[in-house]
Amino acid sequence: MPKFLGLGSYTAEAWQGIKNETASHRREFVAHLLTSVGGRLEAFYFAFGEHDFVFIADFPDNVTAAGVAISVAASGTIKSHMTPLLTPEEIDVALKKEVHFRPPGAR
Repeated sequence: MPKFLGLGSYTAEAWQGIKNETASHRREFVAHLLTSVGGRLEAFYFAFGEHDFVFIADFPDNVTAAGVAISVAASGTIKSHMTPLLTPEEIDVALKKEVHFRPPGAR
């Protein structure tokens, strides 16, 4: 399953909801959401600074990850970013791919 690193920030409205429901409830909700689409939550942490939360999750495929990201963004209460994560072994395979790339302006 593809693994993703998620980073996000809540609006003031979302923080009010978290205050009413508790932070641990939010983690449980995210775990349930991921399970409902065939994924799995590996880790979830709250943070402070540029991002309010960080998570690592498995998704069944990239399209499902995109569907979740779109639904979250459409709520207007969370701004998030998901980065696909690859293992060193996957990068080893990628390094062996023959790719013919020419930088702009190069001959």
